[in-house]
Amino acid sequence: MCGFKPSLKPRPHSVSILEFGAVGDGKTLNTLAFQNAIFYLKSFTDKGGAQLYVPPGKWLTGSFSLTSHLTLFVEKGAIILGSQDPSHWNLVDPLPSYGRGIELPGKRYQSLINGDMLHDVVVTGDNGTIDGQGSVWWDWFESHSLNYSRPHLVEFTSSDYVVVSNLTFLNAPAYSIHPVYCSNVVVQNISVSAPGESPYTIGIVPDSSNNVCIEDSRIEVGYDAISLKSGWDEYGITYDRPTTDVYIRRVYLQSSSGSSVAFGSEMSGGISNVHVEQVHIYNSFSGIEFRTTKGRGGYIKRVIISEVELRNINTAFGAIGDCGSHPDDNFDPNALPVLDQITLQGVIGSNITMAGKFTGLAESPFTSLCLFNVSLAVSTTLSPWTCSNVSGFSESVSPEPCPELESSSVCYSLLNSYGKSTDM
Repeated sequence: MCGFKPSLKPRPHSVSILEFGAVGDGKTLNTLAFQNAIFYLKSFTDKGGAQLYVPPGKWLTGSFSLTSHLTLFVEKGAIILGSQDPSHWNLVDPLPSYGRGIELPGKRYQSLINGDMLHDVVVTGDNGTIDGQGSVWWDWFESHSLNYSRPHLVEFTSSDYVVVSNLTFLNAPAYSIHPVYCSNVVVQNISVSAPGESPYTIGIVPDSSNNVCIEDSRIEVGYDAISLKSGWDEYGITYDRPTTDVYIRRVYLQSSSGSSVAFGSEMSGGISNVHVEQVHIYNSFSGIEFRTTKGRGGYIKRVIISEVELRNINTAFGAIGDCGSHPDDNFDPNALPVLDQITLQGVIGSNITMAGKFTGLAESPFTSLCLFNVSLAVSTTLSPWTCSNVSGFSESVSPEPCPELESSSVCYSLLNSYGKSTDM
């Protein structure tokens, strides 16, 4: 279940962006109007909070920061447009758990809508739209024209009680929603879309965050639909903030070149206690994938994924031990990751090319990888499973899995967070 129930209580104070001189013609830059409105609304922080109302129109803006006890409400027919001029996006320091920009060394562009060290902040609406107009960023990324890492649409750092709901997110330069170092986050009833060919666009990225709930949403992007992370090599190990207690349910996911549900490969702070259920994954390169490599350290453990429908997928399941790059040459190659207590159950798949690829590390094999009640209609004439340096258990799985998944093992179960023996 989700970590907290978002309050539906309206804010006692509300202003429109129009009151601060904003013009919704899609051409006028409204960054200053957003900044001034939020500065004004800070005065209501200790008076029950306030709402910033964005009416129908096209509201062009650069990056701006929210405040605590604030609701940003984007009305139906309202579109917040990210400027395609990089000078309208602030530069900020890299995240300490990454040590550098994820794409380039040094600083990174600040996200379009962002907040740091906030409490009780809501980004919602009546199915309004936040459009990053990311095509220029994708072109710059692919032509290696950028000097800094691309921005995201919405990012909150070191914040708690965060809600993102009832909105459409389009064309993010990189990620659409990125809570990092956050607690008590709810993302619900949203739609995320970016073209299939857009490079490394990701939907929702819970990153070194806890008590995160993602539900009742549709995500169709270029790379990963939902990707759980927790820092990069020595920086993530030092920062030591895991992603834990994540609940994902009732979602429709498509990832053109990545995985619809991904773990890592940046997972050096650890990822644990993840429950995924009632998931529809379609027209994707990979369905569910766990990624790591030497130097990461950290762990991915106590994950249970159930009630999954897969349709038109190249590889249904993956667990890869040599995936991802390093931030610099200072990583410790002896920092070995742990992947343990992963349960996949109640999965039906049609038009699947490869059932699973599980390749652990010889120095740190993947353990307790368990499959129950999995039925995949595989279209390949090749071996549908590939396994090495992995152990686990399987029951009622078709096509028949690797022998490595037929040993006696301890499988993670919701009934017992310490696992249960398959000998029961």
